[in-house]
Amino acid sequence: MAVHNAVSLIGAPTDIGAGTRGASMGPEALRVAGIGAALAARGLDVVDRGNLQGPFNPWQPPHEGYRHLPEVVAWNRAVMGAVARELDQQRVPILLGGDHCLAIGSITAVARHCRESGARLTVLWLDAHADFNTAAITPSGNVHGMPVACLCGFGPEALTELGGDAPQLAPGQLRQIGIRSVDPPEKRLVHDVGLDIYDMRYIDEVGMRRVMEEALGKLGADDHLHVSFDVDFLDPTIAPGVGTTVAGGPSYREAQLCMEMIADSGRLGSLDIMELNPALDTRNQTALLAVDLVESLFGKSTLMRE
Repeated sequence: MAVHNAVSLIGAPTDIGAGTRGASMGPEALRVAGIGAALAARGLDVVDRGNLQGPFNPWQPPHEGYRHLPEVVAWNRAVMGAVARELDQQRVPILLGGDHCLAIGSITAVARHCRESGARLTVLWLDAHADFNTAAITPSGNVHGMPVACLCGFGPEALTELGGDAPQLAPGQLRQIGIRSVDPPEKRLVHDVGLDIYDMRYIDEVGMRRVMEEALGKLGADDHLHVSFDVDFLDPTIAPGVGTTVAGGPSYREAQLCMEMIADSGRLGSLDIMELNPALDTRNQTALLAVDLVESLFGKSTLMRE
């Protein structure tokens, strides 16, 4: 599958699936941090498509296990359509979140594109959380804790069949990296489904280099790599601007190595940047760090490397 140097920024300004307000301001914070100019400086053809439109967050309690399900579906339909349009134009869509429930629409569009083009899809899920809750086990009803489950076919039909069929992903297509917070019932479901999880203990034991070698080791010329980057993947001492901080995440250098090795694979075809919450940040430092890491995803390195 060809790797393209044309990228499109798509803002999705909503916190509809989150338990804390503020991720709706994430797209603008990334723009203020200079994401467009930074990628253009790497020689990429960058187009900013502006922000998608969707329903206002009504901030209601859960209904039948889900908070704001109709609104979550509406936002994900908008995301799915926008991402699909960029892929059809041979551009790399970069979704500026917004909370992580939006990855349902993003990855549904990518999965359909890969099926139609004959590419093999692999998803790297960079996150502190497994995001594999369901209505039966969720402690909150917040759909940003459910996108992986929905993509694997566990969830309401309105989300699991967002693209017309289900599941969008088989567990073997996912690699979860940086995980360090999994709800007790979620642990059993993750185990039974057989998700490929590189949690922080494993990263501590073997190092980020080996983790990334294992996660990327089977990629080939026909692969499309989608990276879904939840900013809470990072340790909160360097990235405080998220609503669901969990101590003990990757350091700056570990995160840089992760991104640089993804870039080295040459297979990056689509990207989500999720859960940035400027209301909880300090002078936009988390957005600036996210932009720095995204530059590395697109090939920035200290020295010229073969």
